[in-house]
Order: sequence, then structure tokens, then C-alpha cells
Amino acid sequence: MSLALPRSAPRAILFDLDGTLADTAPDLAAAVNLLRHERGLAPTAYELLRPTASAGARGMIGAAFGLQPHDEGFAVLREGFFDNYEAAIAVHSTLFPGVRELLDGITEAGLAWGIVTNKPARFTDPLVPLIGLGQAGCVVSGDTTPHAKPHPAPLLEAASRLGLAPEQCWYVGDDLRDIQAGQAAAMLTIACGWGYCGATEPQSWPADYLLDTPHALLNLLQQTLAAAPALAA
Repeated sequence: MSLALPRSAPRAILFDLDGTLADTAPDLAAAVNLLRHERGLAPTAYELLRPTASAGARGMIGAAFGLQPHDEGFAVLREGFFDNYEAAIAVHSTLFPGVRELLDGITEAGLAWGIVTNKPARFTDPLVPLIGLGQAGCVVSGDTTPHAKPHPAPLLEAASRLGLAPEQCWYVGDDLRDIQAGQAAAMLTIACGWGYCGATEPQSWPADYLLDTPHALLNLLQQTLAAAPALAA
């Protein structure tokens, strides 16, 4: 089906990392299941862990141990999870199919692209080059600014690093917090249906677009750029 085009073309596209650009769930799941193994527990099924991957330690420990950040014992599990993940951060993590072509298409169009993630820099900094994302125009991690998404501060920081106004950027993510942050930063927002999408259906999110594949996003971008003179008239 055809989509109504955005009213203006972007100068940059910003992306969430886990569940948007990269399928990192296998390594995150392995890290939390190692915690269970160390405690003599059977592994949690991957099918239960994968949808929580975008929520990082909170999601993984919640699914594997039934604990939330305010619960006793969560902090110890979180530190163990972090250590396990850091030791095997890119064993099975890969870009989603079509992401490389999408990023190449953005670059060929003369636009910038960057990463805005809630993942701490402790993990983002080594992971990004290992999975082929070292050409990002900017990388803003969860602890780069005083606030993480859904606060707009990380997105505003990314736009600033690219030398752009926020409204010149699109933001793409697979979690409701991504859409909330993008809206708060006055960016056009795109929910990626190919990601993990958390515990809620992206159809219920207030995103400007919901797209099923990276190719669909590239097609929307190319159509928007082709129509740019008419949109500006």
C-alpha cells in the first residue's frame, strides 16, 4: 500500500541500536542464561527472552528471573549480566537483513545517519564497530547525556553533533520509548516492525509511520527525497 509522504525531507536518519539496526538478542539471552546456569537453573526459552531485548538488563532479568529493578537481588543479577555480556558481546549479534542496504542508500543520498541507544557506552563503544556500524555519523549512548530515552535529550544531542536542527532528523526505533523520545524532540518517528517491539503492539504507538522492513524505510526515504521540491513548494 502507498503511504502519504512526509511534508519535508530529512537531512539525517537516527536509529535505535538493539532491535532496530542490530539483532543483539542472541548474545543478550546467552548472558542472562549464563546467570541461570551459574545458579543451577535451566535456561529460559529464547522465545521468551527475545521480545524483551530492547529493554536490556531490565527486560532480560525480568523475563529470566521475574525480578524488577526495585526488587531485592536485582542489582547483583544486573552486574553479573553486564559482566557476562561484556565478555561475549558480539558472538552472534548481526545486522538485521536489509539494514546494510538501507544505510548504504542513506549515504548514497548524501544524508547522515547516527545511533541513539539506551545501551551504556561500556557496551556500545566496543559493539558498534564489531557489527559493522563504525561509519555512524554519531553514537549517543544511554549514559552520554543525563537522561535516557524516552527523554529527548539523547536525540537532541545527536542532532547537535550532526550540526542539524532536530526537525531535520527522522528517528527509527522498535520500542515505545523511542517513539516518545522522537516526538519530544520534534522529529518524525518511525516504528520498525522488524525489531523486537517490546511487550506492546507498535500499531498502538503514536509513531508517524510503522514499517515492516528496512527496504520499506529506504523506499519511503527515496520517494520523499524525489518529491522534495514539490513538498517545499
